[in-house]
Amino acid sequence: MREDAGAAAGSTHAQVDPAAPEPVPLLAPADGLPEVVGSVAALDAVAERLAAGQGPVAVDAERASGFRYSARAYLVQLRRAGAGSFLIDPIPLAGRFGPLAEVLDGPEWVLHAASQDLPCLAELGLRPTRLFDTELAGRLAGLPRVGLGPMVETLLGLRLEKGHGAADWSTRPLPRDWLVYAALDVEVLIELRDVLDSMLAEQGKREWAAQEFEAVRTAPPPPARADPWRRTSGIHRVRRPRQLATIRELWQARDDLAERRDIAPGRVLPDSAIIEAAVTAPPSSAELSKLPIFRGRAQRKLASYWWSAVNRAATLPNADLPAATLPADGPPPVNRWPDRDPEAAARLAAARAAVAELSERHDIPVENLLQPDLLRRLCWRPPAEPVTDALRAGRAREWQIALTATPLAHALTARP
Repeated sequence: MREDAGAAAGSTHAQVDPAAPEPVPLLAPADGLPEVVGSVAALDAVAERLAAGQGPVAVDAERASGFRYSARAYLVQLRRAGAGSFLIDPIPLAGRFGPLAEVLDGPEWVLHAASQDLPCLAELGLRPTRLFDTELAGRLAGLPRVGLGPMVETLLGLRLEKGHGAADWSTRPLPRDWLVYAALDVEVLIELRDVLDSMLAEQGKREWAAQEFEAVRTAPPPPARADPWRRTSGIHRVRRPRQLATIRELWQARDDLAERRDIAPGRVLPDSAIIEAAVTAPPSSAELSKLPIFRGRAQRKLASYWWSAVNRAATLPNADLPAATLPADGPPPVNRWPDRDPEAAARLAAARAAVAELSERHDIPVENLLQPDLLRRLCWRPPAEPVTDALRAGRAREWQIALTATPLAHALTARP
């Protein structure tokens, strides 16, 4: 899926040539819009054509984030030199991707912001053995904007039309202009990959990029978040344990319903309604139904369901009420360090200055030199073992360790 969320991220050192010609709009696939593949026979034919192609395979996927509960892929786009472009509808083909997976097991995959699409592709049994991430490559190369659109404009002189990245890709049939948008995303990826690879080679960063790509490819699934209901928007307004229990029960009831219906939770019941119910504490189903949003026609049909959640919270024993906050799993907020531990604050200031200097020297964003959370943990409680071992235990890559270990070892000796 094309994502421009990182468009403003990355180093600000690289400059766009103001004399460069105006980008050429890319409005239609060069070989025409391919038919959407939705049968096993057609998918087998795709696998055969891809097997006969050469070089890397451009890969993309479209989800329905914000519309569906699941993060599954609703369209998969592929392109390879000598084979062409393909649009695949995975919904009628679930569990039948074996022949395609065999063909894709070996060639390098080229994706933009790969970590966003790899999980939904893995659900289909599609996993790369080699990876090139164009967004990550752009960051390492020092590009000022690493969204797919800005990079294609800057490096290829082409303009991709915006508009459908956040669409409901579970829609069937998919509109033609959406399919054009999807096909164009993979049309530019291999050429973009080659330009970025040359830039990385010129800057001596190709091996760094290879380590980063492999880290993305082999990254484990993120751990389950403790008490995910605590991320309800507006929860900062709530302090009392009974109110927090109401948020927890309504959040869980909403999540259960959203999963059963495969609808994004916010479309089942917005966070603002959950917070309003917690703050107001309605004494009955009738009073709950008078609150904004709950009085709507869709929510009136679910009045008893929502009231059951509110009532559960109201009748919980005090011992079962949630704590106001979770125990900290790491350092406190940085703005509290000077009061709580001035020496840790001094270490962090020195470490941040060292990493910022490296960022400037190598034209790489600070967050790509070292994960900010790892840096904070090292400074809050300096490791007993060598810094290199601590960095490795924190999943830092070898190129990051080589650059940062010595400056960090010095920074960890800083005093107020």
